[in-house]
Amino acid sequence: MKKYILLLVLYLVIYPGAYAQWDIYVAKYKDNKKSAISYTFDDGLVEHYSLVMPKFRDLSFSGTFWINGSKINTNPAAIKDTTRMTCAQLKEMSDMGHEISNHGWAHKNFSRFPIEDIRVDIEKNDSAIFEWTGKMPITFCYPNNNKKKEAMNIAVINRVDTRTFQRSIGSKSTPADLKKWTDRLIETGDWGVGMTHGITYGYDAFLNPQRFWDHLDYVKSLEKYIWVATFCQVGAYKKEYDAVSLETSVKGNRMIIKPSIDLDKNLFKELLTLVIKNKDNKNIKNAKIKQGRHVLKPVISGNTLIVDFDPFGEPLSVKIK
Repeated sequence: MKKYILLLVLYLVIYPGAYAQWDIYVAKYKDNKKSAISYTFDDGLVEHYSLVMPKFRDLSFSGTFWINGSKINTNPAAIKDTTRMTCAQLKEMSDMGHEISNHGWAHKNFSRFPIEDIRVDIEKNDSAIFEWTGKMPITFCYPNNNKKKEAMNIAVINRVDTRTFQRSIGSKSTPADLKKWTDRLIETGDWGVGMTHGITYGYDAFLNPQRFWDHLDYVKSLEKYIWVATFCQVGAYKKEYDAVSLETSVKGNRMIIKPSIDLDKNLFKELLTLVIKNKDNKNIKNAKIKQGRHVLKPVISGNTLIVDFDPFGEPLSVKIK
């Protein structure tokens, strides 16, 4: 449902009611797309680096890679497990815009260990990922998909989101099934979270990996409708979307749009997309938009304008022709 804002028209201005013909709201997803997909990959397999990353680079996709620090190869001269990534590979992926995040240091099943052991396991993996990538993980994926309540209370601390729902993409995936899932997301406007482990080997590996590559190509062909981004990016956007409110007034020949949001700005840093649409279907010729001192660059299509803004930032000044 569109997030409409309260439009307060001030009458003691030069152009009273000049902006009353506009619908103004925050888009449900980035760039006003209809749905979103986050592809997540569990366990830090080396083929996530050798196979998935090149494919994502070709498609301009960003993925989330949940790793267990105890399995990562830290010494290139003494590889412990050739099926797992190295910390140098994690750093390269992180620098390319992929999310490297926490899947527990030792993949412990939360239901089988004392709470304090789980706390140490989570914090140890956070520290390792920060050491290897320079970025503190702010999402979490539950090992063995076990969501013991007491452990979840620890896992969510200082996190944007944790993976509580997902759709397995692996050995049982068929072309028809993947297409149906993708099309359904566009129809319902939902966020799809894919869970993949092995590509050619290991747990739930594809019977035919080409099915996955073809699926990704199909999603790319629908990029007008689907926002493909990391779990952290979409998770942050959705929570900011739910929390933000806008207050609009008119000052002279400009709209002033003041965002307000009650979230931790040290965790939530995703820009939101503002939509301004002419109710009379009149085309927009041009627009000048600033947030504080920053000039924003809108995208105009017919009677609709979209622009990314900082929900924690200063009021926006908007002038439309």
